[in-house]
Amino acid sequence: MKQLFQRLKNWLSSLSFRTGVIVLLCCIPFYILSFAQMALPISTQAKGILWVVLFGLAKTCQYGGLTILGVEGIKRLKAKFKKKSSNS
Repeated sequence: MKQLFQRLKNWLSSLSFRTGVIVLLCCIPFYILSFAQMALPISTQAKGILWVVLFGLAKTCQYGGLTILGVEGIKRLKAKFKKKSSNS
């Protein structure tokens, strides 16, 4: 099992910076949907199931995106935001 996770991590790390940013940004709609679905007129059980699925997808996108980016990608992303805010 440990070998499978290592292979998955290596494969995700080999993806591009742009892919990592896109996957990381995909977690935002899933977070919004996981809480917005509470306003739907459906049963409590269905709301619970939807929340678990949508929140799980959000976390999967979040950690997947962070794995793709890696430490250097995170530093690169922070530098872009700092440069953007200092130009404003």
